[in-house]
Amino acid sequence: MELETIPGVGEKTARSLATLEDPERALKSGDVAALAKAPGITQGRAARIARGAIRREHDDPGGFLATERAREIYREVLSLCKERTVTEYGAQRLETIYPSPCRSRIEEVQTFAREAIERDPDPAVLEALEGVEPLADTGDVQVRGRCLATTDAERYTAARESIPELSVEVVEDAQGLAELARGYSTVIAIDEAFAGVTVDGDVQVRPDALENPAEIVPERSIAFFAHNRDSLQAAIAVHRSADLETDCDLAALEAGLARVNDDGTVAGDDELDRLATAVDDLEAAVGAAESVANDHLRQAIREQDVTIEGSDLLSLVEQGAGVDSLLSRELADEYARAVEAAREHLIDALDLDAGEAELARRTFGDEPTFPVERDEDTVTRLREELTATRERRETRLKRDLAADLADQRATAENLVRNALELDVELAIARFARDFECTMPEFVGGSAGSADLANANGSAGGRGFEIDGGRSPLLSEPLEAIEPVDYGVSGVALLSGVNSGGKTSTLDLVAGVVVLAHMGLPVPADRVRLERFESLHYHAKTQGTLDAGAFESTVRQFADLADGGAGSLVLVDELESITEPGASAKIIAGILEALSENGATAVFVSHLAGEIREMAIYDVSVDGIEAVGLVDGELEVNRSPIKDHLARSTPELIVEKLADESDAVFYDRLLEKFS
Repeated sequence: MELETIPGVGEKTARSLATLEDPERALKSGDVAALAKAPGITQGRAARIARGAIRREHDDPGGFLATERAREIYREVLSLCKERTVTEYGAQRLETIYPSPCRSRIEEVQTFAREAIERDPDPAVLEALEGVEPLADTGDVQVRGRCLATTDAERYTAARESIPELSVEVVEDAQGLAELARGYSTVIAIDEAFAGVTVDGDVQVRPDALENPAEIVPERSIAFFAHNRDSLQAAIAVHRSADLETDCDLAALEAGLARVNDDGTVAGDDELDRLATAVDDLEAAVGAAESVANDHLRQAIREQDVTIEGSDLLSLVEQGAGVDSLLSRELADEYARAVEAAREHLIDALDLDAGEAELARRTFGDEPTFPVERDEDTVTRLREELTATRERRETRLKRDLAADLADQRATAENLVRNALELDVELAIARFARDFECTMPEFVGGSAGSADLANANGSAGGRGFEIDGGRSPLLSEPLEAIEPVDYGVSGVALLSGVNSGGKTSTLDLVAGVVVLAHMGLPVPADRVRLERFESLHYHAKTQGTLDAGAFESTVRQFADLADGGAGSLVLVDELESITEPGASAKIIAGILEALSENGATAVFVSHLAGEIREMAIYDVSVDGIEAVGLVDGELEVNRSPIKDHLARSTPELIVEKLADESDAVFYDRLLEKFS
């Protein structure tokens, strides 16, 4: 795939996307999370790039939403779907679903949506989804207790590039290895020349190290699972709650994750925990052991009478003996007991094994001294021994754990990806349920195969037909919305009283058409429509336009009249652009042109009668009829009546007054409306 051929992708972005493991798959599937891993690509940018790739794949020219109001409708219905996602990924992924005139794209999303609306938005699944996030790379992992050793400068450079997690040292011979072994718990010699060399310390000769970096640095694999553990565990919960099929061994993955701490260290090994605790507590344990010995000696000195003959004292003084020598003869046994107590305390406090205990015993010498003091060299050696033993065991455990987890990375990534995609499906399912949606049917040789035969006055495959439509754009609860039936083939005027629902009807039609061309379910009992090339929705203009704005508006309709075949045109009270008399003539002319070029159009107007008289053909006029006034409030039939010019609010008021009074005046006024 030539990345720069994608709309909106330049050379710099293409280079960034090329760093991904499989950019083509991510682009084709709309995998926003994968695309967002590319350097400098945010999730929002990733969604736009995915849309561009989808348009290119389906040869979609774009521009279906031809006016600002049409784009507003799209943003509003998309927002209703996004509100029903749990994850940020789900919301961004929905951004890749857009209204398209292309049959292949509509059918592609319809296939996805039909499966989605069968999903059950179980609360347990939605709760589990809250913890799922796209998997993230951990970046560089630094390992300090291990190093690579080589005598070759070229191997040095290759090692730095292949295994950046470890320090790489240059040595000249086996003596250099021995010196490294005193500073590192493990030294890995990567030159064949070191085979057979024996030095003190943990020195491994691995000429194949650069070909098997995961064995040398198991932290690389483990870090991925440690960093993403919460998301992986949440994805496991999602699959179990939703009973999703997966090729991932959930129990094995769960067991592996239980062996990883958040910092990438190995969890659940008692021996490793013992060694780690011993290293951490060594200083405190040695200090406590000193206190045990000295407390014992102080108590012994307080309680024991020491008698020294004069000749003995003189002899000791002449020999230059100090207090320790004077006490050693009388308190030798007590000193031995004190030191033994200190040694046992140190061994017990650190839970040392036999070999470690032998070294620990040398922390306190047999030669009497007061106060009793540690041998710092012995403490240092004990610390080094415990640290090296801990690191060797941890490395071995990490290697075993990394081997267990390495084969699960691909399936774990799919596990999270599928959980995130489930969020998208459940959002569509929730939208469909909340607004009692159904899948629309495209007709008339477009994205479907049926005909829109004479429904609501339509003829073979043109226009739209909505049964029981409930606009999701209304702020009222669904149960309070009166269902609307409306269909148009060709061009129609929509008349009706103020506040009778004409604009809401246009919004319903626009919302249904946008959702249908997105491939999504629509809020109605049944919808049949043609596959439109574009949607032009012109909202109501506030006030009369000046000459320049009026000219611009007329030019827009001129372009539409010339190239609007297959378009749906919705216009709300265009007459407000200029004087009523001129407006009727202009609208009549626009309707004539749209009818001639095969567009479908609905124009809301209070001048429907005047426009019909101006037109050179029989314009269809539909009406949202007010059936009367009840306590001063209009009672309206929200579904437009075909071929019916709706009565105005003033006519209804005059009719009400005429019914309530015998005055001839009201009757004469009422006759003017006939």
